[in-house]
Amino acid sequence: MPNFEEIRECVAAHRPKILSHEGMGQASVALILEGSEEDPRVLFIERARREGDPWSGQMAFPGGRASPEDDGLRATAERETREEVGIELGQAAFLGRIDDQEGRPTSPSGGLLIGAYVYRLETSQSLAINHEVNEAFWFPVRGLLESRRHVYYRHPAIESMRFPGIALRDPDQYVVWGLTYRFLEIFFEIVGHPLPARSSDLKGFHDS
Repeated sequence: MPNFEEIRECVAAHRPKILSHEGMGQASVALILEGSEEDPRVLFIERARREGDPWSGQMAFPGGRASPEDDGLRATAERETREEVGIELGQAAFLGRIDDQEGRPTSPSGGLLIGAYVYRLETSQSLAINHEVNEAFWFPVRGLLESRRHVYYRHPAIESMRFPGIALRDPDQYVVWGLTYRFLEIFFEIVGHPLPARSSDLKGFHDS
């Protein structure tokens, strides 16, 4: 399982894939780690359910859309994290950036570019969630690599499709899928501990 030393070295050495933002909206997220050297934990939020939000109710990392006042996407991630969960990333160690991703299109002319930045909290900070967040909690990094947690997720609006996901508590609640799953997939590839291989015979969290 990856420890902080592995994570620090691998993320620092990674050359992230940076996408062109021409014609696209921009957003960013913060992948925040804390905990002991041998047992790091990662922060997840459950987004509040809001009409018009394409990620309403989903598990995610803190983050959001860029503002004209932000000095780049890293500043966006830090501002959004402060607003959503009360964590000051200026007091954290910045480990690096991982590959950009493109979210679902927001208009006929383009999609949404999303950057991701990795931090380590060296001193614990209390969480203070705002109206955009339903819940926030820390989860062991090692737990994300447990095969039994890897499930297929069916979104209520797209029941004909199944998406790879990670069940943090049970099959129907706190399932990480979609964009956040993809960022985790990239992160674990970078640190040399790939997520368990996808398989068509995955059945659910409670299966052995």
